[in-house]
Amino acid sequence: MKKVRIYVTYKPSVFDPQGETITSAVQSLGYPQIKKIGVGKFFDVQLDDSTDLEQTISEVAEKLLVNFNLETYRYQVLEEQK
Repeated sequence: MKKVRIYVTYKPSVFDPQGETITSAVQSLGYPQIKKIGVGKFFDVQLDDSTDLEQTISEVAEKLLVNFNLETYRYQVLEEQK
């Protein structure tokens, strides 16, 4: 078994209204040193060992998880269990 975390975030050129709102709130709470907060999401996926990891993650991201007009993704293998 493999456990993979897929991170989905806005592209750098896309305005992030939630991130801007949170940044303003944090600054108003007395943390002016924080200049920008970006909002994203992650998905934890478990795959069996026979799965082609790269192909499967790519297909799932492209078909379901990511709006490529606004977002990008990356993934990290968290653990492999036998």
